[in-house]
Amino acid sequence: MTVELTGSPAAPAADGDASARRLAYVTVCVPAAGFAAALLYSFVYGFTLVDGVLLGGMYLLTAIGVEGGLHRFFSHRAFAARPVVTALWGVAGSMAAQGPIVFWVATHRIHHAFTDTDRDPHSPRPIGTGRLARVRGLWHGHVGWLFTVRRANWSRHVPDLLADRTVMKINELYFVWVLLGLAVPAALGGLLTWSLGGAVGGLLWGGLARIFLLDQVTWGVNSIGHTLGNRPYRTRDNSRNVAPMAPLSVGGAWHNNHHARPSLAHNRHTFWQLDITGTFIGLLDRAGLVSDVRYPKHAGRRGRGR
Repeated sequence: MTVELTGSPAAPAADGDASARRLAYVTVCVPAAGFAAALLYSFVYGFTLVDGVLLGGMYLLTAIGVEGGLHRFFSHRAFAARPVVTALWGVAGSMAAQGPIVFWVATHRIHHAFTDTDRDPHSPRPIGTGRLARVRGLWHGHVGWLFTVRRANWSRHVPDLLADRTVMKINELYFVWVLLGLAVPAALGGLLTWSLGGAVGGLLWGGLARIFLLDQVTWGVNSIGHTLGNRPYRTRDNSRNVAPMAPLSVGGAWHNNHHARPSLAHNRHTFWQLDITGTFIGLLDRAGLVSDVRYPKHAGRRGRGR
């Protein structure tokens, strides 16, 4: 399955597709290798408290950057923010190494426009026929789509971002933020332990392994969140709430809730649903750092997605 990011029938230049595939291999393979290296390093030298703190802290920072920044803020405009706060959202999301803001948002907006159809970039619908069709679909929805999606003519999907100088500057410096996301835990690991081993552990666990683990959770919302789980809302797609994933996805796994009411800043539609990102946005609202936050008003309603 090959999906055009534009939703247009026009194919991009071959060299552009080749470049995109190379970037996809780097995006997928380097964190995976880093995770394996982190496991091996800890097997030999041990897993320290500093390693765990850096992994947890950097994971929380970048997970909220993805779910609150790239997703709810940039993709859905669920709240407003001034340039400094906008930049911080963009940097935190970019440090997750899931792609520049423009690419991430354009892909996600197409996903909502064509959810679970042939034009959805990462639908886990069965591919082909036979027993392996579902497995192939899950693989595509989880990570395979990165190697087939055609990244061209993003402007039609993100005109608001292209008109925002702050966003475009953050977007241009994407690889700087990725490297910063690796450098910060490495530096903190070295300083907190005053050792080279601490810096290596910080780089591996707070940097590469953290990217790998967050990737699996984010991509899992795409694949598992359209395959398994409950559907309290009768949306036009196959989106589902996956409660066990809610803590790790900082609220993103309430996916059926989100597809039913995508413009909201909160995915928690009942009191017991954990939505760390929504709570964080609410705290920022109380502090006056964000505004025009779209809160759920009728959490008990059931309806079609929009």
